[in-house]
Amino acid sequence: MLEVSDDVRAEIGDDEANRLLAGENAPGSYDCTSCRTPGNTEQERTSTVLFVGQETAVLAFAHATCVPSQVVPVAEEQLQGAVRSFSDVTPASEPAALAPSGPGLEAAPRQAVLNVTCGLVLVQGEPRPALVVEPTSAIARPGTEGPGDDFLPLLIEQGFRPVGDVSRAPSPIAGWSVLMAMGQLHAVLMPGGSGTAPVAWWQAHRPMPVTDDWRAAVGKSPVVMVYAAPVGSIGNQPREDQLRIALDRAAANGALVAAAMPLSGT
Repeated sequence: MLEVSDDVRAEIGDDEANRLLAGENAPGSYDCTSCRTPGNTEQERTSTVLFVGQETAVLAFAHATCVPSQVVPVAEEQLQGAVRSFSDVTPASEPAALAPSGPGLEAAPRQAVLNVTCGLVLVQGEPRPALVVEPTSAIARPGTEGPGDDFLPLLIEQGFRPVGDVSRAPSPIAGWSVLMAMGQLHAVLMPGGSGTAPVAWWQAHRPMPVTDDWRAAVGKSPVVMVYAAPVGSIGNQPREDQLRIALDRAAANGALVAAAMPLSGT
């Protein structure tokens, strides 16, 4: 019950596509690359999703009800990390949220969830695509105990910078990127330890939709402003003007860091 789009067929060739459709190379059971729940190619319609870098291509599978069969362009240096983010990370219980991972990011007293808000932020007079990240509980440095929150210091150590004025663009951060596929957000990738491939810092439990205005803004400049604040600093803001007020307030209180990240994918 596999679906192989014309774009995927063109990349993998007719012979491989026909073998997949005949069930010769189908995986049987799989974890959906989109929603991360189990699937089975013999029992439900399944999409083939091909992640393509400059020199490497990796074939993955997804429920056809989640995403159609497609080719997803990914920067070569990020391909292995992107695939790992779909394969190795346990999804959180809430949509569009993943427990923080990577060097030095743990929650106290138990694993936190990162709430992510997508919106436009006026930077130097231009609306810029932005993500705002706020954990659901305090983040502790590994090996420490107590109620302290090291979320911002740990991010600063990773290359984020304190924000004093939200109207100014944050500095770029090396090795981090925002992964997007079929117009929806999938993950924020961070550098792996000891020079290894990037890994997922945040991954959407289900692909996170964005507005047409957000998509248009990122189309003009494929760079995303990623802001982060400790638990309780931003909250759920239903409108972008209210989100901006919350960001300005967090910056004035010294409780906001940010970084500019390139967009990977389409």
